[in-house]
This record gives sequence, structure tokens and C-alpha cells, in this order.
Amino acid sequence: MPELPEVQTIVDDLNQKIKGDAIAGFWTDWKKSIKLPVDKFEKEIKNKKILSASRIGKNIFLNLSGGKTIYIHLKMTGHLLVKSEKLKVKSYGKDYFSEKVNQYIHHIFYLKSGRTLEFSDLRKFGKIILADTEKIREIGEIQKLGIDAMSRDFSLKKLEEILEKRKTKIKLLLMDQAKIAGIGNIYVGEILHEAGILPTRPADKIEKKERKKLYHAIKKILSKAIDLRGTSDSDYRDTSGAPGRFQEVLKVYRRTSKKCPRCGTMIQREKMGQRGTFFCPKCQK
Repeated sequence: MPELPEVQTIVDDLNQKIKGDAIAGFWTDWKKSIKLPVDKFEKEIKNKKILSASRIGKNIFLNLSGGKTIYIHLKMTGHLLVKSEKLKVKSYGKDYFSEKVNQYIHHIFYLKSGRTLEFSDLRKFGKIILADTEKIREIGEIQKLGIDAMSRDFSLKKLEEILEKRKTKIKLLLMDQAKIAGIGNIYVGEILHEAGILPTRPADKIEKKERKKLYHAIKKILSKAIDLRGTSDSDYRDTSGAPGRFQEVLKVYRRTSKKCPRCGTMIQREKMGQRGTFFCPKCQK
């Protein structure tokens, strides 16, 4: 599932490529994803100008004129592609749109510029909701989210408050979207390796110096992942259909029996919360 860096990459792309454009029409072959009758959905969004794209946690919002917002959740295999017949948009000199991973198009927004915004989703778990812009934060799943991991309000003090008196294993707590929004399985492993903390440590046993290291590790790893345009571990692609590059610098995720780049000890894997958990038994305490 795309995590905060992947979603932020998409939002940045959308603001660069389609902000200011207007929606001319809509097509879908998978109506279950649209949480509104399709004809009504199209009528509500047609001729609306795209004012901006934004993000809350792992959720994408297209803010339209007329006080409406399209809320998109990519779920496990979804990603958004911006195409143009006129511009023949390419990334790094290569046309990625023809690659198989980008061929599962189930929804298309036709834009007045001639561009299209297309939703590729192999497993068809993604969803599209139309809401009043002023009521976005009243949507149930948005209300349940904790503080955003890259928010200015997410301070060291806030992290300490989240950890305080919680015996939950630190990995599971950091992945709890109701506490901190945006961190998933890939990045939590890299964050904990950077901070030198074992994933199994109870949150309330992490000492003050370690909390500071953990806070800076969260910001550092997520910022670097955004700079490298996310991790293409599986289906994720950016709006040009290109893979991210953070997988090239992963230190523990899916590196079982490979050497820790810091100390040379073999990376180990355990299962925690039904997810693969990767760590260095020497560097992480």
C-alpha cells in the first residue's frame, strides 16, 4: 500500500501537472469504487476547476471549484497517471505508461486541456468519494487519523506524549494510523534501524535520548523517501508511470540474511502484527 512518501509524491505531481485544469468528463468500468451513482458523480464534478491537490495521511484530495473535493484512497495497488496526447509525457526519457503495472485502468478523469488523470488499480480496492470541501475532516476514516508524521505539529513533545504509558511494541504503535498518520511497514523498519531501536521494544520503555533519535529518524527517513519519489516495492508508480527510487537505499526492509550496512550483521526477519518485520539484532537495541 502506498505510504506517506508515495502519496506526497503524487500530490506534488498533481499540483504541478493538472492544477488549474478543469474536468470535462469521467469514465469508469468499476462502479463499486465510486461511493455515489456514477452519473451523479460525473454531473457534480463536470466543468469544475482543479484548485489544488492535498494530502492527509495516505489519502489524496482533489479540491475543486464550487466547494467540492474528490477524495481518493489508493488502497493496496492503486496509483494515478497523468497522460497527455499533446505532450507525450515521459519520465527520465522513457515512456513508462506501456508497462504492465500501469495497464489496469478502471477510472479516467478527462480534462479540458486534453490531459487525462487515470486510476490504475490491479486489485480494484481503491475508492473515490465526492464530499464538500469544508466537511473533508468530518469523513469517518479521516476523523480517526492521528497527527500526520510530516506535519509541523508533529513535534518531539507530541511523539513523547504518544509513547508515554503505552506498552505496545514500538513498531505497531508507529504504524497505528490513529496515533501517527502516514507510516507503514516499509518505512517503520527503516526508521527503527536509523534510530537503533528494536521493533519489539515496548513504547513506554524507550528512553528520552532514544525518543529524540526516533523523532529525527522519522523526519529523516520520510523526507529522504519523498526526495527519492517513494518506494516501488510492488505496484506503486508516480504520475508518469515511473517507479520511485527509495528501494535502492533500503537498509533492512526485505533484506533478510543480507549484511547490515552499518555493522555487517545479518538482517533478521520476524512476523509482527501479520507483517514481515526486518531488523539488525546488533545495531538495534
